[in-house]
This record gives sequence, structure tokens and C-alpha cells, in this order.
Amino acid sequence: MRILIVLPNWLGDALMATPAIELLAKHYQNTQFTFIGSYVSIEALKYHPLCERAIVDETKKAPSRLIATYKLAQELGKFDLAITFRNQLHSSLLLYFTGTALTIAKASWHSKILLSHTPKIISNQHLVEQYAKLAMIDTNKFNEEIPPLRLYIEKQKFIKPTMGINAGATYGSAKRWYPERFAAVAKALSDSYNIIIFGGPNEVEMAQEIEQNLQALGVNNYTNLAGKTTIKDLCSNIGGCSLFITNDSGPMHVAAAYQVPTVAIFGPTKYKETSQWMNKKSKIVRHEMDCSPCMKRECPLGHHECMTTITASEVIEAVKELNLQD
Repeated sequence: MRILIVLPNWLGDALMATPAIELLAKHYQNTQFTFIGSYVSIEALKYHPLCERAIVDETKKAPSRLIATYKLAQELGKFDLAITFRNQLHSSLLLYFTGTALTIAKASWHSKILLSHTPKIISNQHLVEQYAKLAMIDTNKFNEEIPPLRLYIEKQKFIKPTMGINAGATYGSAKRWYPERFAAVAKALSDSYNIIIFGGPNEVEMAQEIEQNLQALGVNNYTNLAGKTTIKDLCSNIGGCSLFITNDSGPMHVAAAYQVPTVAIFGPTKYKETSQWMNKKSKIVRHEMDCSPCMKRECPLGHHECMTTITASEVIEAVKELNLQD
């Protein structure tokens, strides 16, 4: 069974699609996947043992994205099934142009015109559930139990218990808690854990601010990896952590895939839809606000109280509630 999958663009969303991918692999015999997606989604998921081909979608860079999408589809050819987890015109076109008979996408004006299966998926449920129901729409297992997130990158093995800190969130500043507060949490736990500061290329300055705060607090058992890791290394290192403190972000879902005990700090986003999926030791720290979830990249009211009101002591208390000694 050859299956084409167009992955979500964001790292976290791609990881939340992995249970759907596992359901497809379980349901169909002799499955072979072709993944198409952004650079980060492909770098994370291309290690799946059933992946025969992984392609970074660069059609957006072409002079004509329509022509580039058509050419890519012709190169790929027909599949037994093609599904896109993106609600986007060119993804629907890609599936259509392959000539595949069984094509699946969430209902939209373009998918209804171009594709064979376009269910209306209720959005007020976890994104993992949305993706899984979409993937299983042509089967009799629409309500089958959904598995945990899954990555096939081997996790790092650290000599000492290690705590990861992820202060970034690619979507925007509204999702980000503050470097000095991450540092305060790290200081409180530094006797029990070595510390790794994570971050992407655009989060180096923020990571350096955490590092400066740690130095001021007299903490020196840390490593700053912000901007220094590949996606594979990022996943491997997070997987090796004994504890992870993070904003709502892609790395948060990496931690869930490895069942790393996690405290996640949520502000303007819909935690019921994008929190960690099936992580046995996971705590959310958030404050209910009249203005949340606003889902904005930056606080539209300018006060950012969904984050400013969350204290380091609350996050430290959440770590204690994880009962990591169990």
C-alpha cells in the first residue's frame, strides 16, 4: 500500500500527525509512505521505518507555484492513497495532480472540488484526534484508540539527570514566557539536574539571556545548544532529558513523543487542542483570562497578562507535582 502524506508545516503539528500515521501503518498491509513537507517536518519524520521517500516541499519558491506543484505531482505519480494534513489549496492540487483515486483532506472549498474524501472534522478537539479521524475516514476504524506520538530518532543518553529548557516558540512572542523566569526555575532545580538550553536559530538571543541570568545566579552546570543543533539532534537531546520545561511549542511535542516529564507553560493558545498528547507525566501551567485564548502572535492588548502573571514558583511547584521519584 503506497501512501502519500503531505505533512503539516510546523514541527509540533507534524508530530501531532504521527499517531494518524501509525494508524495508517497498522490498518493497511505492506505500507510504504512518501512524506512531503517543510524542512523541519521532513527532518523529524523521515526516519520512520516505512518511509520510502521524504521530500521537502519547495514549490513555494518557484516562479509559478501551480506549475511547480503539477511537476512534483507528475514526478510522484499515482498512489493507492494520498492524504494532506494541510488545509491549503496547493496541497489539494498536489493530491489531485497525482491522479490518485483515493484522496483525503479536511473539508474546504478547494478540497471538495478536487478530492474524493473531504470530511468535516470538528475543530474543538485535540489536533491529534482531528488528524487521526481524518486519516481513518475511509475505514471502519474511525473511532479506533489513538496511539501516542512517535519519533524514530534514537534518544541521547546523558550520564547525569538533565533538564531541558525551551523558552522559544516559533509562532510568536505571545506564546513565550520570560528568560529570567526560566532561569529562576533552572536555578531552583540545578542541584538535581544538569541543564540544557534549547532554541532555534532565531532564539539564540533569548537563550543567551537565560544563560546570563544563570551566570548571575551562580549556576554553571548548563549547556546552551540554541541555534547549534540539527532537527535530529534537537529531538535526540530532548529525548534524553529527565525533565523538560517549555512553552507551547514544537519541542514540547518532541518531549511528549519520548514521554519526557514535562511542565508546559501556556498563554494565548488553545491548550485543549495542542497540549501534550498522552504523556504520562505532563503538567500545564496557565491562567484563565477573559481575553484568552486569543491565538495571536503578539498580545493584542499590550499587557501579556496570560504570561506575566505566571511565576517561577508556580512552575517549580508543578515540577514537584510530577512526582518524578515515582
